[in-house]
Amino acid sequence: MSVRIQPTSQVDDTAELGDGTTVWDLAQIREQARLGRSCIIGRGAYVGPGVRIGDNVKLQNYALVYEPAVLGDGVFVGPAVVLTNDFYPRSVDPEGKQKRGGDWEPVGVEVSEGASLGARSVCVAPVRVGRWALVAAGAVVTRDVPDFALVAGVPARRIGWVGRAGVKLLERDGEPGVWECPSTGALHDEKDGALFERG
Repeated sequence: MSVRIQPTSQVDDTAELGDGTTVWDLAQIREQARLGRSCIIGRGAYVGPGVRIGDNVKLQNYALVYEPAVLGDGVFVGPAVVLTNDFYPRSVDPEGKQKRGGDWEPVGVEVSEGASLGARSVCVAPVRVGRWALVAAGAVVTRDVPDFALVAGVPARRIGWVGRAGVKLLERDGEPGVWECPSTGALHDEKDGALFERG
């Protein structure tokens, strides 16, 4: 395997791309970014300076991943998703002087292993999206998302649980707090607002 980079993309010389990674047309990967193996960076996607991306990550077309974001293995970032990095965004300071790189402190979004961010969703930093969680299309995430949570809305709220297959879990009849994946049959236990895989 080797890295595949389309000629219309921009990949900084200091960026590291893992074996098998593909960068499609008009994508931009900035300095010191580090991508793992077998990633797919879609058309027009942006990866900021120093961003860390694990193996087997998909950034769909026009996704914007601003530094200092960290994406775990197997993360899916849908089309036009935005991961912000400025908790108090302003173009100018209180005196009207335009802000530059050293005039603000970037804060990051962390997206954990296997999590998926639906099309046009926004994660407002600082925030963490838990393992195998699913953020619905168009949602605005303003607080941490638990592992396996299904969140939707503006601001995003938990509306259910999902398993590794991404399918909404169903509570088992007569077994409160026990959730089953209709796709794989995997069982999960809910305790104190968190979900845990069995086995």
